[in-house]
Parts: sequence; structure tokens; C-alpha cells
Amino acid sequence: MLHITDQIEIQDWELTEQFVRASGPGGQNVNKVSTAVELRFEAERSPSLPQHAKARLRRLAGSRWTKDGAVLIQVDTHRSQARNREEARDRLAELVRKALTRPKRRIPTRPTLASKRRRLEAKTKRGAVKELRGKVDPD
Repeated sequence: MLHITDQIEIQDWELTEQFVRASGPGGQNVNKVSTAVELRFEAERSPSLPQHAKARLRRLAGSRWTKDGAVLIQVDTHRSQARNREEARDRLAELVRKALTRPKRRIPTRPTLASKRRRLEAKTKRGAVKELRGKVDPD
């Protein structure tokens, strides 16, 4: 069971772990030991997540979201299988926590009178500079 918040916990049946060989440098060890982990969370079928959180999780997960509604997290940063497993679970928990928080609603603001004046003065000055670039009168 993966603890997310006080109200939300992800059950073990929703998570699938698969250990694979890690890529990259690591000497002889990398060819023998399957230390990298692929953590799969069945987000679409999860009863513990509210619907609005699932929609946000889908957007936050991006390419990690599969066609069948699962989140796939791959970790091969550590040499030990246990540390990679822990890191994958931490990443998933953080991603779900982000999906649970509602983004703040943007309140549109109006420009102040002083900022409008400054903008217009800057435009006038710039226009005056450009006006001086015109053709010189022969008189």
C-alpha cells in the first residue's frame, strides 16, 4: 500500500512492478542484474483517486500515460533494485499529490493608470526617434 495523503492510499493491486536491466555504464554488473524498475499504476481504474485528480494526473503524466489509462514510471538511477523501487514509488506519490492539488484560479488584473501613461510616453518617444530617420529636406 502506497500512502499519498491522509485520505488517499493506493492499494497494492493497482501497482505492478517489473524489474529490467538498466542501460548505460555500470561495468559487468549492468549485464547480469535487473536493477531498473518499471512501476505501472492503473490510474484510470483506481477507486482511490477522484475523477478530477485523474484528469489532472493524465495531463501531468504526459508521455508516461499509456493508452489503457496507466501511468508508467521507469527508474534506473541507482545500482540497487530496492533503491530504484523506492525512488519509483516516491516519484509516483509526488505526481499524484500534484494532481490532487487544484491550481489557483487566475484573477485577471487591469493595468494601472501610471503604467498606461508610461507605455504611451515610451511609444511617443520611440515614434519621435523614428520620425527623425526620414529623408533630409534639401532646403
